[in-house]
Order: sequence, then C-alpha cells, then structure tokens
Amino acid sequence: MPSKGLNLTWVRALRKSECPQSQVYALNLPVISPPSHRRSLYISAPFTSQPVSPSLVSLRSPAHPNRNARLVQQTLGSVPNWRASSRLSRAIMPRPGTAAETYVAYGMTQKLFEVCSSQADYSIPQLSQKGAQVPKTEAGEDLGVGEGWWYEDLGLVPTFSTWSQVTFLHMYLLTVRLRALPSHESLQTYSRHLIDHFSHNAEHRMDVLHGLTSRAIRNKFLKDLFIQWRGVLAAYDEGLVKGDAVLGAAVWRNLWKASHTGPQGEDMDWTKVARVVAYMRRVISELSQINEADLILHIGSRPGGKPGIFGYSELDKQLVDGKR
Repeated sequence: MPSKGLNLTWVRALRKSECPQSQVYALNLPVISPPSHRRSLYISAPFTSQPVSPSLVSLRSPAHPNRNARLVQQTLGSVPNWRASSRLSRAIMPRPGTAAETYVAYGMTQKLFEVCSSQADYSIPQLSQKGAQVPKTEAGEDLGVGEGWWYEDLGLVPTFSTWSQVTFLHMYLLTVRLRALPSHESLQTYSRHLIDHFSHNAEHRMDVLHGLTSRAIRNKFLKDLFIQWRGVLAAYDEGLVKGDAVLGAAVWRNLWKASHTGPQGEDMDWTKVARVVAYMRRVISELSQINEADLILHIGSRPGGKPGIFGYSELDKQLVDGKR
C-alpha cells in the first residue's frame, strides 16, 4: 500500500507540473497512466519524403485526446522538424516480427534506398535531344553524365554498372548496421525490402534510360544483379574481417572491374581505392552510433546544407594521408 500511494503521488505531481509532455518523451522518461488511458500509436499514411509529420502520425487516447494533441503541437513546434521526427520516430518503431513491421520497414527502406541511389546518380541528356546518339564506352555501355566525388574525384565512369556498384556499396553499409536489429527476422524483412527497392529502380532505369523494353531481357539482367549483390555481401564481409588490403581488393574488383588502368588509359591510382576503404570504415563506425529509427535523418544531407554520413568528408582524406 505505501508503494501504491507513492506512485499515485508521483503521478499527480507529474500531471500538475509545468514540464511539457514533449520534454518527458524527449528524455525517454516513462509516462505512467492507468491501463484504460494507455496511448496507442498508429500510422495513418505510408512514409513519404519526411520520416514523420503531423499528417502521418496520430496520437490517440480515448480519455485524453486534447492532451495528446498538445503533445504533438509542443513537440513539433518547439524544435526543427527533423529533430521532432527523430523523437517521434523512436515511438513508432513496431515490435519485431509483427505485421506492422513489414509496412514500416517498406517505407523506411524506400527512403534509405533513395539516399543510396543518389550517391552515384547519372543522367543521359541525349534522350531529350531528337536524333542524338547516346555515347558508348569501350565495353559498349551507355555513357551518361554524373556529378559528385565518385565521378569527379575517383574518376569512375557514369554508367549503369557504376551506379549499381556504388549503390550496392551503400546498401551494404546499411546492411551491416541493420544486422544489429533486435531479431534475425527483422534483418531479413529490412534486407528483403531494400533489395526489392533496388530491383524496381534498376528495372525502371533499364526501360527509361537504356531502352530495354523487353521484360525478358530485363529479368535476365535483374537476376545477374542479384547474384552480384550476393557476391558483394561476401566480398565486403571478408574485407571487414581480414583487413583493409582484402577490402580494397574487393572495392577494386567491383568499382574498377579489376582494371589496372584508368578510363583514359593511365595507370591505376591505388590512392583512390584507399579513399573508398577509409570512407567505408568511417561510415560503418558512425552508423553504429545511430538508432535504427534515425538512420533516414543522418545518412543524407541535413538541413542547412550540412552533409550527412553518406558524404565524403575531410576525415576520410586525413585517414588516407595518415594524419589520423
């Protein structure tokens, strides 16, 4: 009885305090309510460009609807949207193995894949020019136009194969982090959705950018890409375990196709391979410090133009130059 009286006194004091409920949630402190007053979270729409917004997440309590409305308003109104999204995203992560996890995993992996895909994105301007011929590489691949350090600093050729391998690399980095999910079943769910998003996007590129209108041909290429993905997992896993030399060899085989010369016929610059290895090590280290519900908020560009984790930084250069 004394314990019960103490708990009730604490609850009354909490409800009468001037501390807003948003601060309690931000500090991950428990909000004790009678069983009939438990809050329930539900997703009213699938994930779109923002991880969480007032139109996507609703807080509902039959006994205290106004209090929950104030909670959302206080949380979203007192901090920038991306920070509010971070607080609420932790609350809507479903339990592993539930049906809700499948829907949440689909939306989250879609946004994660979009960031992976954008790292080495490319375009083919000739498609909008009537009668223009798309240039080809020596291997017969369609040559596009790309921006970013993967093309400008590393000298990779903006083709479909380069895009797929750079995207695979970032998908692998996310997979390493997702292996820390609470259950193996959760890892399988997220991994399956991630490769599904890649397959849909790759097939769309084949059709729109490269004129592969035959579904049978596209399916053949998709099967080959899936085999490559399995090989990427094995090769990069071996590199993480055995050291940077083995990891660098895997990067060289996948990104540079085991070529000893550059795109202009020059000798291979192995410093570029070392830069990718340092980048991978740094990204894996930073991803390990982030909650899985907040991955979307940190891997891509942040508000104010600040680069996210998936962005080449000065630290990567220092690691290669031996200054760190």
